[in-house]
Amino acid sequence: MKDFHGKVAVITGAGAGIGRALALELARNGARLALSGRSIDSVAETAALCEKEGAKARAYKLDVSDRAAVYAHADEVVSDFGTVNIVINNAGVSLTANVEDVAWDDFEWIFNINFWGTAHGTKAFLPHVIASGDGHIANVSSMFGLVACPSQSGYSSSKYAMHAFTDALRQEMIIAENNVGVSSVHPGMIKTEIAWKARASANRDRDALAANFDGLAKTTPEECARTILDGIRKNKPLILIGKDAKAMNVMRRLLGSGYMKPLTSQMRKEI
Repeated sequence: MKDFHGKVAVITGAGAGIGRALALELARNGARLALSGRSIDSVAETAALCEKEGAKARAYKLDVSDRAAVYAHADEVVSDFGTVNIVINNAGVSLTANVEDVAWDDFEWIFNINFWGTAHGTKAFLPHVIASGDGHIANVSSMFGLVACPSQSGYSSSKYAMHAFTDALRQEMIIAENNVGVSSVHPGMIKTEIAWKARASANRDRDALAANFDGLAKTTPEECARTILDGIRKNKPLILIGKDAKAMNVMRRLLGSGYMKPLTSQMRKEI
């Protein structure tokens, strides 16, 4: 997919951060936009900003963890727009807790959104993307979908699962000779509000963790969005965003499971 003009793009988690930046960048490139999120007010604000860029945009309230709701959303989008070319499963949440401390409710919460939300969005929209004859699915994982990190067992495992799911889909589309590109997206620390909306175990200070994240995050949502769309244009299987994500990928490739030694040493100072 070299040109987004006239294409219908579906973006989850579009109320702020990476999702909003993606919507605006696609709007500037002439795409038509189906935008969703749990806060309809935030998503409606994103849609209004896209309309100021001259794009057709519609806001939908959606909980991606609700399978039936996602399938109904897919039907509604096709009814509203006639087709779907691009699906970016971007909705995601974060959780900081050691395995020993993590509550089951929190563990299920993060998987229901990060992994199952991605699976629901992919499965619900895939027939429509295939039928478009010119489509792409991009699933937003994380640099911690490349390497596992202490205190991030729930987050890392949900993002690893997304990565594997997406890689399998890419291979299936190639074997089936469908004209559908598939990308696994791995941002590093992006300057968004995700850390302030995260959960943490009872023995951790969530606000202090969020403030520390803000101090470390260097990549803007706008930079992230441009990198994702460039990766979609080039049909990259792996889209790495930020120096931190690229460093994690190099460490993983060079050291194999040995990446854990330097990462453990670094995180010992952080947690």
